[in-house]
Amino acid sequence: MTERLIEKREGAVGWLIFNNPERRNAVSLDMWQAIPSALEDFEKDPEIRVVVLAGAGDKAFVSGADISQFEKQRSSEDAVQRYEELAEAAQARLQGCDKPLIAMIRGYCLGGGLNIAVLCDLRIAAEDARFGIPAAKMGLGYRASSMKNLIDVVGAAFAREIMITARQFSAAEAKEMGLANRVVPVSELESITKNLCEEIAGNAPLTIRSAKRIIREVVKTTYDAAKCKAWAKECFDSEDYKEGRKAFMEKRKPAFKGR
Repeated sequence: MTERLIEKREGAVGWLIFNNPERRNAVSLDMWQAIPSALEDFEKDPEIRVVVLAGAGDKAFVSGADISQFEKQRSSEDAVQRYEELAEAAQARLQGCDKPLIAMIRGYCLGGGLNIAVLCDLRIAAEDARFGIPAAKMGLGYRASSMKNLIDVVGAAFAREIMITARQFSAAEAKEMGLANRVVPVSELESITKNLCEEIAGNAPLTIRSAKRIIREVVKTTYDAAKCKAWAKECFDSEDYKEGRKAFMEKRKPAFKGR
């Protein structure tokens, strides 16, 4: 485990807290690595009936990937491959979790944070929450599995808007898209989430597990994963991706050239 991912228990509720507040809980490589084992701990514990994912502090759920690590961990082809594999494994573990997952969202929920949130069964957002995927501002390639998960929640039309504009959406807009199940006042976010956990914890665990498994099965569709991976790789191999990383570190607007 890493100190950047806190695992705690409160009665029937397991809390998984992204703890990188100095970077608005941006997900670092060690956090991606820690997610599968933390979820496994909660799944093995019969006392835990529901798991809540939240961000430390009051600024963000997860503000995306920790871009300060990109030059070291997402610059070369091998580094990109390793990062993608670890993130993919974490997201697959979230998607395959048999216990209910609730994202309690305060502040920024961007990029990798949004990827995590859409894999939860419910997303409870405070009124100050902000949603978006800024990949197009960085020149990033977006993995097909993450795109599929996004489309499963919001549909293709909203997915196009999210990806093409790369802008941030308000909590009210997110609810309209289906990104947020509920939008609540900031002061009531935790209490409403806890009440929801209590309600879920009183339901039949085997029925919940069965429902989650059946839903995962009936929404399955196939796509050409190799083609999708090649299209995403074009982005990571491009001059624009180098420019996007450089511009971010220099705190300026990137000058993309489409090559």
